[in-house]
Amino acid sequence: MSASTFADLGLSPELLHACQQAEYLVPTAIQAEAIPALLRGQDLLGLAPTGSGKTAAFALPLLQRLAGGPQHAPRRVLVLVLVPTRELAAQVGEVFRRLAVGSARPLKIAVLFGGVSVNPQMMGLRGGADIVVATPGRLLDLLDRNALRLDAVEALVLDEADRLLDLGFAAERERVLAALPPRRQTLLFSATFPADVQALADSLLHDAVRVEAAAEARAEAAIAQRAIEVDTPRRTELLRHLVQQHGWRSVLVFVATRYAAEHVASKLNDRKVYAVPLHGDMSQSQRTAVLQGFKDERWDVLVTTDLAARGIHIPGLQVVVNYDLPRSPNDYVHRIGRTGRAGASGLAVSFVTPAAEAHFQLIEKRQNMTLPRERVPGFEPTEVAAPAPVAEAGVGGVKGKRPSKKDKLRAAAARGSS
Repeated sequence: MSASTFADLGLSPELLHACQQAEYLVPTAIQAEAIPALLRGQDLLGLAPTGSGKTAAFALPLLQRLAGGPQHAPRRVLVLVLVPTRELAAQVGEVFRRLAVGSARPLKIAVLFGGVSVNPQMMGLRGGADIVVATPGRLLDLLDRNALRLDAVEALVLDEADRLLDLGFAAERERVLAALPPRRQTLLFSATFPADVQALADSLLHDAVRVEAAAEARAEAAIAQRAIEVDTPRRTELLRHLVQQHGWRSVLVFVATRYAAEHVASKLNDRKVYAVPLHGDMSQSQRTAVLQGFKDERWDVLVTTDLAARGIHIPGLQVVVNYDLPRSPNDYVHRIGRTGRAGASGLAVSFVTPAAEAHFQLIEKRQNMTLPRERVPGFEPTEVAAPAPVAEAGVGGVKGKRPSKKDKLRAAAARGSS
């Protein structure tokens, strides 16, 4: 199906006006395919790259559905949107609020996440809510406090669904699902769907429509990708050199650990590159302030863990740098998708140390691409790669010598099913 305008999709006049106000002028591929199906009440699995308008693709039809329905009941929720991170919860909630302006009836939208006091969120839920956008942990906390109920939920959305269907969220996810009514509309949206979560995704859906807009949107995004060889100890100096040489002013740098985020940002500042760290050890107010400051161009470089890899929209982001390669090849897609959003151009640079060469080749294989290895004069690598470690049976995607918590969970699951 193709649609040249939002009016072709069956949206109400109020939502068409909201689209104009939000400067949503032409439906993206995922919106053109998903919105009519969701208006019909069908379950849906939506696969599309970051920056392709997935949030509006489910927000618009759900808002139209609620606008014509009854007022919310005390402590009951009608639409539940689960997201994996606090930052994404705030962003999705803002999209709903922006599009709900001018609704045929006032809609109450609650955004729930940890890292902040639970009391204001409990107060905000008094009288119920039409839409709840939440991270699983805080949602369960509020359920345990009887601040809300999920037995009236009509639609469940898993945004960044592949992450929420991962083993790391298994216990929380199952508790949430147990609190939901069996009959509901279920929507799963993500940029990637690895094979190991596809079966679980299918078990949540009933007569679902599968919408894939990946190929078209990826071509439009025009993200130039580069792989630069460098020795491990010289990555920070190379990063500084590239930022200053090319005059980059909006750079998102991904590192593997919270310590590295602090260390790299500090070293850059020492060399007159304005950088700030972002990681999970920071309070929520600190995280919010840092992210907003970067969006407001107070900083040239944001050095972060994978905390910022999914769903976060940073307008005008020029460059993504993989200082450390992502552990999962699928996370590579999410990381580089922070730039080149909505058809804009962007640049993704990966630092490939001799020790990481084999892992980057795996990323290339999974992404069906091959990037030429570049060398920057003065930063030619001299290190020799160590022999690759032998992976334990059932453990895959191990970047270093020690399996991560996720790897151990996968290994345990594999042993339990054998």
